[in-house]
Amino acid sequence: MKNFKRFLLLLLVLLIAIVAYNYPKLNILAGYSAKNIASSVFVANRSLEYTDATDNNFTPVNLAADEVDYKKGIAISSAFGLLTRKAVHRKGLGTVLTLIKEDETASYLSPKRLQPDNVTPYPYGNAPQKDTIFTDVNYDKLQLAIGSVFKKRNQTRAVVVLYKDQIIAEKYADGFTKDSKILGWSMTKSILSTVFGVLQYQGKLNVYDKAPIDSWQNDERKNITLHNLLQMNSGLEWDENYNEISDATKMLFLERDMTTMQEEKFLVGKPNETWNYSSGTSNLLSGILRKQFNTHQEYLDFWYTNFIDKIGMNSMILEADLSGNYVGSSYSWATPRDWAKFGLLYLKKGNWKGEQLFAKEWVEYITTPTPTSNGTYGAQFWLNAKKQFKDVPANMFFADGYQGQRVYVLPDQELVVVRFGLSWFDENEFLKEIISAVE
Repeated sequence: MKNFKRFLLLLLVLLIAIVAYNYPKLNILAGYSAKNIASSVFVANRSLEYTDATDNNFTPVNLAADEVDYKKGIAISSAFGLLTRKAVHRKGLGTVLTLIKEDETASYLSPKRLQPDNVTPYPYGNAPQKDTIFTDVNYDKLQLAIGSVFKKRNQTRAVVVLYKDQIIAEKYADGFTKDSKILGWSMTKSILSTVFGVLQYQGKLNVYDKAPIDSWQNDERKNITLHNLLQMNSGLEWDENYNEISDATKMLFLERDMTTMQEEKFLVGKPNETWNYSSGTSNLLSGILRKQFNTHQEYLDFWYTNFIDKIGMNSMILEADLSGNYVGSSYSWATPRDWAKFGLLYLKKGNWKGEQLFAKEWVEYITTPTPTSNGTYGAQFWLNAKKQFKDVPANMFFADGYQGQRVYVLPDQELVVVRFGLSWFDENEFLKEIISAVE
C-alpha cells in the first residue's frame, strides 16, 4: 500500500509538472481560440459551429472547448478544463482577449465613421457597377484561372478581380458572399503603412525623422527612424514564431498594450542593415501614430475619416487591444470587394475620385525594396522585385496575410486581384493565368 501511495504521489507530481511546463502554451492555445471565435461570431456574423469546423480546425487549437455568450458578447475557450480565456466584443473596435474580469465590462471609445455612398456605382461607391464587357478579356480563361484555386475544400473563400475599375471576375465559396467580412491578418500592416502615407501627405509627419520613442534616447536605438521601422529594418530583436511561445504570440495573446513589446527590445543588428519581419514593429508604429493626435478619439477616427471610409471601405473593422490601440500587425476585417478598393487606391497612386489621399511618390516609397530583404519587402508591403513569382511582372506588389490572404496590385495590367482562403496556393500560376486572360 505504501508503494502504491508513493506511485500515486509521484504520478500527481509528474502531472503537475507537465501542466506547469505547458501552461503558457495552453494560455495561448485557449487565447487564439477565444479571440478567433469571438471575431468570427461578432464581427463576421458566422456561427460558433462553423468557426470550430473550419477556421479553428487545426492542431492544437482544435483541442480547445469553445462556447459563446451572445447576450454579453463574449467567447469562452477552455484548454482541457485547466485554463479558460475569454474574448469580448466592443462595438466599433472588434473583439479583444480579456486579462482580468473587469475587462469584460470596461468602458471604451468607438471610432466615428463616415456614411457609405450607396449611390455611386462600385468601385467608387457601393451601388451596383455598370455592366461593361471588355473585348480584350478572355472571360472563359479567366474563370478557369479563378476556379483552379477553389478545387480543394476550404482552400479559397473569395476571389475578386478588378480591371480598369471594373469587376471582371468574382467567385465565393459556399457560405460566403460579396458581403462577407474576412480577416486580412497581416494585410493590416499595409493599412497601417497607408495611414503614415496620408499623414505624410498632410505634412503632419516625416517618415525619415527619428522614431519618437523616449526610452531609446540614451542608447543607440535613438538613431532608428520611422523609415527603418516601416521597412522592418531597425535592427531590433524580435522573434516572429507562431509554432512556439515567442514575442509574437505573447504580444497577441497576453499583452494589454501591444505597442510596447518591440519598444523594449534591444539592437541585435544595425538600423537599415538588418531586415527582420516583426509584427511587434507594426504595433509599435500604431502606438507612434497614436502620439500624433491630441486625443485618443482623434487617433481612432483618423484611420477611417481620412482613408478607410474615404475610399468606401465601409465594411472594414480595425480591432484594438485592451489599451485602445489598433492592432496594426494583424486584425482588420472587410469584404473582398472593399479589400479590392484598397488595391485600387494604390493602382490610382493615392487618387480617389479626384482627391489625392497620399502623394503619388508614396507608391514608389512603399515599393522600394528594403535593404537586406532580397527584394521581397518594401514599407509594410511585399514585392516581386527579384521575381520570386517568375511569371509575374517585377513591379507587382501586394498586401500579404496569414494563410494566403492577398491584395495584389499589377500596375502594368491595370489589375487588382484579391484572394482569401484557409491555405496557401500556387500564387505564380494563379496570377500568370489571370494576366494571360487580359492580354
